[in-house]
Amino acid sequence: MAELQQEVEVNHEALANFLRESNLQAFREEFLELHPYDQGQFYLALLPEERMNMYHYLSPKELGDMFEALEEDQESIEIYLEEMDSKYAADMLGSMFADNAVDILNQLDKSRVAGYLSMMDAENANEIKALLHYEDETAGAIMTTEFVSIVANQTVKSAMIILKEAAKEAETIYYIYVVDREEHLLGVISLRDLIIHEDDMLIEDIMNDRIVSVNVADDQVNVAKTIRDYNFLAVPVIDFEEHLLGIITVDDIIDVIDEEATSDYSGLAGVNVEEVTENPIKAASKRLPWLITLLFLGMSTATLISHYETLLSEASILAVFISLITGTAGNAGTQSLAVAVRRLAIKDENEMNFGHMLISEILTGLVTGFVTGFTIMFVVGIWKTNFMLGFVIGMAMFFAITVATVAGSLIPMLMDKLGFDPAVASGPFITTMSDLTSVLIYFNIASLFMSSFM
Repeated sequence: MAELQQEVEVNHEALANFLRESNLQAFREEFLELHPYDQGQFYLALLPEERMNMYHYLSPKELGDMFEALEEDQESIEIYLEEMDSKYAADMLGSMFADNAVDILNQLDKSRVAGYLSMMDAENANEIKALLHYEDETAGAIMTTEFVSIVANQTVKSAMIILKEAAKEAETIYYIYVVDREEHLLGVISLRDLIIHEDDMLIEDIMNDRIVSVNVADDQVNVAKTIRDYNFLAVPVIDFEEHLLGIITVDDIIDVIDEEATSDYSGLAGVNVEEVTENPIKAASKRLPWLITLLFLGMSTATLISHYETLLSEASILAVFISLITGTAGNAGTQSLAVAVRRLAIKDENEMNFGHMLISEILTGLVTGFVTGFTIMFVVGIWKTNFMLGFVIGMAMFFAITVATVAGSLIPMLMDKLGFDPAVASGPFITTMSDLTSVLIYFNIASLFMSSFM
């Protein structure tokens, strides 16, 4: 593995030298032998003037093959496209698989998208336009229209002829879809089935008519679950009248899974982790809105504590345990939130309903609250030689953890029921809210038993 990595680094160094020396032939020979991913990594490491040379050395199709494997943020993509001649950029986008071109174009403003489409070959432009109007994060938005389809009443031999011709443009040829004259999806046949059956056999006799498909309006997360559950390399996309519109391949689903995981982590962290920047001002501007919001929410906790100043002045020992109770409850709430978001992400029709999930979390909160409260009661009782004080702290811990656990699961479940992304019920928000409820619980219990432990 180390030797392979070293070889790639040597290739990159040699390529950079060919660019600086304007050695066109040597650069093309070396560059085009690399895997598209390695081409992309080399491209990202170049200076702007070095990238300009690449645009002169590579055809739009060759650069497009590299861009297929390039995963970059919106700002970087815009910079790369602006560097290119507009017609060159349009031809490059037109040479890419339609779904990948749409992924890039969706990051640009509408005027630039219209400009590129107007300069493309009409056929490529029409394919891309057909995908651009689908709602984001749906099957339609991530599907590709480059697939192979055949009709049921033809032979294996004629199907192989069609396959060989269509394979030049198709994103995958492992599944061949069977349609009627109106493009309704009738069945599917694998490349293996075509190869092993006799040339004169009819497609309708060997195709699989028990088709698993997704609707063009389905959420991309549901599409990912379908491909995961059935171990597909691709899944067909149909409309409400069962016309075959396109396919979604497993490489697109990997991107969806990565995107969803990043989104969930961003929600739990309260910051967009995709927008990584080395500029401290930009980084701060991305994080400040949540922090300022939580600051004001945290002020309510401070205000609540000030409301109990008299109690604290009479029993200053209570101040020692404020952070212990709020911190533990916050941790419990964050744990519950993470489990709830994960459970919602993998739920299916056979899993427990909302009521059962809520009861399960309440019982979990009661058990964890009881064990934690019982433990801290004895620790404080022995430490301060005051078991009544330990009882107060233990009771506060029990109720604070129970409430935080229930809130941590209830909030994302309610958001899911209302149609919102449950991941936006972020960890910092749950923690701050747990602080507020924990303080309220703690001081009310302490007020009830104050005469007993003082």
